Amino acid sequence: MTTLEQDRATEVEAADRPLSALDRCDSCGAQAYVRVMLSGSELLFCAHHAHKHEAKLRPMAEVWHDESHRLGA
Repeated sequence: MTTLEQDRATEVEAADRPLSALDRCDSCGAQAYVRVMLSGSELLFCAHHAHKHEAKLRPMAEVWHDESHRLGA
């Protein structure tokens, strides 16, 4: 495995870590329930803003980590 492949694997593993109350939406500051990895960058969104931007971002996303199911629990 090349160094680039190892870096990508590490990024994907980090992207799957559970979101906590400390993770905040990049759009409004509410608690984040969705993490999007895009070109090596991490974007965090509340459920509202994730839904708002999903159609545009999901096709480009390397990882779409969605924990919004926790809102109904």
